[in-house]
Amino acid sequence: MNNIKQNFSIKDLENLCGVKAHTIRIWEKRYNLLAPERTETNIRTYNLESLQKLLNVTYLVNSGYKISRVSKLNDNEINEYVRRIVSDNSTKSQAINSFKISMLNYDLELFLGTFEMLSEKRTFRQIFAEVFIPLLTEIGLLWQTNTISPSHEHFVTNLIKQKLMINIERLQYVKASKNDKAFILYLPENEIHELGLLYINYEILLNGYKAIYLGSSIPLDSLPNMLTFHENTVFVSYFTIKPEKERITEYLHDFDTHICKTRESELWVLGKQVMHAPPPTSSKHRFFSSIADLLKEL
Repeated sequence: MNNIKQNFSIKDLENLCGVKAHTIRIWEKRYNLLAPERTETNIRTYNLESLQKLLNVTYLVNSGYKISRVSKLNDNEINEYVRRIVSDNSTKSQAINSFKISMLNYDLELFLGTFEMLSEKRTFRQIFAEVFIPLLTEIGLLWQTNTISPSHEHFVTNLIKQKLMINIERLQYVKASKNDKAFILYLPENEIHELGLLYINYEILLNGYKAIYLGSSIPLDSLPNMLTFHENTVFVSYFTIKPEKERITEYLHDFDTHICKTRESELWVLGKQVMHAPPPTSSKHRFFSSIADLLKEL
């Protein structure tokens, strides 16, 4: 528990809650909403309870409640109002807040409870698309601004990965219904960010195709024997940090050299690295700007 982040700057609150620091200061001065402590240099610091309160207050304000009304409620009343107004249409934002709090507090029970609540009314596919993807986007920004530590990010992403793996395993017991092509999913050497690729694997299986998931850091020279898996093979990869954008053209050429000597195969690629690369030189190389764009091809 000693690793739990207990103190936050006003900039942290702005990043986590989506409320401008200027607005937070106004709410403090006009409505006594929060009571920050002050450092010796008079800089505001906020505890975890203040963050949780601001997340709930923001949720109420975004749901149509006036801040002047919310400010008159005590903490228990604020929590009760939040529970009362959570409906099928508004659960998403509250769930994202709950997952963020569970991340900051390393709270496994809160994460699992929130996921179970979502599962009562949503499929896993809906949860991932509507809640986990926006959450992961926010987490990436929070990490870039030093609002959270790598341990926070790893805690929540590994829990999401666990849920993905469970749902993938369930689909693997179902016989493929489509045989026109099969997919090989892998990450290039030294690329370890596999959450997006895992989700694509889930979607491929859900759509009835055969798929083999190889995982992270796969050398190109280990891929040719995969061509025996199916007559029409599509390789799918995710370039998050590797290969570097200036090496992507070379990588694609090496892919053709190693993989397509005996039989041509398509290569579908996503990731921020490839978005900066020159247009593909082969019709067999296809770049996608998002998972949603790739899924349209299934």
